[in-house]
Amino acid sequence: MPPTFAALVTDRTRRLGTRLCVGLDPRLRLYRDPAHLREHTLDVLEATAPYAACVKPQLAFFEALGLPGFALLEEVCAAARTLGLPILLDGKRGDIGSTAEAYAQGWLAGGHAGDALTVNPFLGFGTLTPFVETARANGGAVFVLVKTSNSDQADLQGGGLSERVAAEVARLGAEEPGGEYASVGAVVGATHPGDLAAFRAAMPRALLLLPGLGAQGAAAADLAPAFHPGGTGALASASRAVQYADGLSVTASREAAQQLRNDLNAALS
Repeated sequence: MPPTFAALVTDRTRRLGTRLCVGLDPRLRLYRDPAHLREHTLDVLEATAPYAACVKPQLAFFEALGLPGFALLEEVCAAARTLGLPILLDGKRGDIGSTAEAYAQGWLAGGHAGDALTVNPFLGFGTLTPFVETARANGGAVFVLVKTSNSDQADLQGGGLSERVAAEVARLGAEEPGGEYASVGAVVGATHPGDLAAFRAAMPRALLLLPGLGAQGAAAADLAPAFHPGGTGALASASRAVQYADGLSVTASREAAQQLRNDLNAALS
């Protein structure tokens, strides 16, 4: 059986010394035309791959391009696999019944599927089942929204709700035999550094995805509590701070990814 998403990213963390998740958010308004967007996105992917534990295409920006966007997404995924990069699709999908099953098949097992997918649990924990089952069947992973990086998340995620979701993530992880990390991970914003230790303890077998580095103001120096001893167990995500570090300079993107990797390593030293 091939290695799981969790095993692949943990191996890259140990082997390459990186905990960085490089986000790709291709914004059409910044380019001359779709061909220019395609070229730049693929160039950034290749330039930053040596410093990344995984890559995170944001589905919204590909969907906004229509059918050419889906074609580009498949091209990005193929290039990432050639580069040895696990693929975490950021779609925050969530629905009920057969619709959830269709989302799971499309994004975790279909022709342009990733290796992992962000999912939204706020329609009820039962809605996670198709995503978790499909991820497990394909060696993938799901990252459940627990405490997101945006400032107004407390409108719905406060009052102990995030902690309830974290307990469900931990329960799902405990169902799985063996393996260092389970197929069910959690999204916990890097913009909440004071909460990281508690969520790390609450979900011992979950990989944590920490969005918010750079443009949202989170700092690598504050993220150590999200990691296990040895620096595994979490992926810190940066998108605009890498892809558009200095306009459309691919050199700047590579240097930004390298610096973020180094900053994360320094925080854990």
